[in-house]
This record gives sequence, C-alpha cells and structure tokens, in this order.
Amino acid sequence: QVQLGESGGGLVQPGGSLRLSCAASGRTLSTLSMAWFRQAPGKEREFVARTTWSDSSIQYTDSVKGRFTVSRDSAKNTLYLQMNSLKSEDTGVYYCNARILGVGPEYWGQGTQVTVSS
Repeated sequence: QVQLGESGGGLVQPGGSLRLSCAASGRTLSTLSMAWFRQAPGKEREFVARTTWSDSSIQYTDSVKGRFTVSRDSAKNTLYLQMNSLKSEDTGVYYCNARILGVGPEYWGQGTQVTVSS
C-alpha cells in the first residue's frame, strides 16, 4: 500500500509560482513511478508530468514544458512540482499518482487546489 498526500496549492496571480508537494509513505520513492495529474472544472483529469522509478526520467505534457519542473527528495520521500509562469488555464485540482515499480494498481492522493486568477 502507498499513501500520498499533496500540499502547496493556493491562489496565485497569472505569472506567479507555486510549489506542490506529494509526500509518500508505505514505499520509498526509488520503487515508485510517480506522476502529477490535474483536473479543471468540468473537464477530465489530464496528465501533467511523470517520473519513472527505474531511471528517474521525466516527461511533461506540452502545455507545461519550460514552466513546470518535477523533482524528488529521497530523504523526505517527497515528490515536488515547481510551477512557474502560471496561467489561468493551469487552474484545477492537482493530484499525485504512484505505481509500485511502474506496474499494478495506481495510488492517488486527495488533491490540492490551484487557482490562477487576478
């Protein structure tokens, strides 16, 4: 079992920055493929970024490339999403996702709200 807890969301003006955190328990990050998803009001949940357990390679959806950065802190067993140059279309609930060794069931956090508005 893996438990995930997101934090760091909030209200920010366009062009601003936020850093989201996803604290994992039950397994170490070195055994988890992890990802960020988001869901805007009235829309389906969409992929934002992922990092694999095996080589820590990172992928981003095109709309966030150059603005968002994923990183891991093994000592804190925490995944981060640094979000810069935020736009109104980045608004939504951001969810952390994990899969043990990249296979099997997916685990989700409860989500954290990000609102980009002036």
